[in-house]
Amino acid sequence: MVTRVVTGAHYGLRDWLGQRVTAVIMAVYAMLIGGIVLFDAPGGYGEWKALFSGRVMQLATLLFIACLLYHAWVGIRDVLMDYIKPTSVRLTLQIGVILSLVVYMGWSIQILLG
Repeated sequence: MVTRVVTGAHYGLRDWLGQRVTAVIMAVYAMLIGGIVLFDAPGGYGEWKALFSGRVMQLATLLFIACLLYHAWVGIRDVLMDYIKPTSVRLTLQIGVILSLVVYMGWSIQILLG
């Protein structure tokens, strides 16, 4: 009989899938922006501002930023868990990263909706 020893926080499949889903969402957004630039490039600040003033584009951009920040969090967390062995140092760095990502999200919301 095989005895399975479970250790860790069981992130595995959920975070692997989360990174793949966020990568697809970010790729679709990048293709959208690329298509806009390729086929109807805004010529100046006013046109760019008009492009991002619509609610659909603002929501799409916020979704992109949220996906980017989650994607970054999973990657950074995994690197910290793999290479920073002292728990107190790792926890401090993880808290710093989380706070930074929350500030970035707030700043993004302020820029897009403000």
